[in-house]
Amino acid sequence: MHNVVISGTGLYTPAQSISNEELVASFNAYVAQFNADNADAIARGEVEALGESNAAFIEKASGIKSRFVIDKAGILDPQRMVPSIPERSNDDWGILCEMAVAAAKEALQRAGKTAADIDGVIVACSNLQRAYPAVAIEVQAALGIQGWGYDMNVACSSATFGIQAASNAIQVGQAKAILLVDPEICTGHLNFRDRDSHFIFGDAATAVILERADLATSEHQWEVISSKLLTQFSNNIRNNFGFLNRAAEEAASNPDKLFVQEGRKVFKEVCPMVAELIGEHLAENDLPVADVQRYWLHQANLNMNLLIIRRLLGRDAEPHEAPVILDTYANTSSAGSVIAFHKYQDDMAKGSLGVLSSFGAGYSIGSVILRRR
Repeated sequence: MHNVVISGTGLYTPAQSISNEELVASFNAYVAQFNADNADAIARGEVEALGESNAAFIEKASGIKSRFVIDKAGILDPQRMVPSIPERSNDDWGILCEMAVAAAKEALQRAGKTAADIDGVIVACSNLQRAYPAVAIEVQAALGIQGWGYDMNVACSSATFGIQAASNAIQVGQAKAILLVDPEICTGHLNFRDRDSHFIFGDAATAVILERADLATSEHQWEVISSKLLTQFSNNIRNNFGFLNRAAEEAASNPDKLFVQEGRKVFKEVCPMVAELIGEHLAENDLPVADVQRYWLHQANLNMNLLIIRRLLGRDAEPHEAPVILDTYANTSSAGSVIAFHKYQDDMAKGSLGVLSSFGAGYSIGSVILRRR
């Protein structure tokens, strides 16, 4: 069995960003128009008037201040409120491939590797743009990688599940190095006309190089000590969009074909599950919670992360112990915890311990224990 390290990470950030204030202005313009257009029906009690959103409430409830997006104009247009992403020719690289390649190039550079060193590509994300051919095979072709590629989806936990899949393949000798990429256009599946969720998501892509420890030369190595996964079925976070929607025309435009969640239930149920899983994972590896210098948690909601860390440590975390990126990126699904890891790892000394954890729909939870080499 070979030891495995993460030897490089990469990040693609879209050029455009939307502040809470901009998002709220667009949403409230839509609300005003909807209420005006339906004034008579609202007065008769046949239609429920929509309520306005509020930037200060968004920040308090989620910790989000802004989000990066692939297309700003389409989202902020009160008549559209959907990103405008023109369909590309099949002869051109797709947008997820383009994002993944940008992140992968940085990860390869940090790992000191080239495409010739990579044996396989895993695309692990929530929001694949098509059923097939696999985006991973497209990324493989765009980078000139020989070998294999496949897509996988475990919603927001896709990255940690992908790390375990890549680590297992390397440990048993099926590959020497694997590229894991998490391209997420979350704004494509977000209902920007839903006050409870219109602020949650942003777009980004991350990349991780995993390889045999004895072949790694990077200055950015993190040994994969152990990974632990858990899934438990729940309907509290759901997206019913899929090709079978066309076979049920009467429901094809229902709100559940976009992101829907029972936020309070998710908060109440997921936080203790994550804290328990991480605690058990550390105990199984004879590692005290106090020995972990940093937690790179899924970036969905600041209050969730604060509660999870409080349950683990028995106290509030210092900012450096659980770094936050969702204030500027919002929830980027599978990419979020990897963005935090990418941005907040280089200051840590050799021998430092960290936990990379993601959690989301499914429910799904992943925990990866890492040690700086």
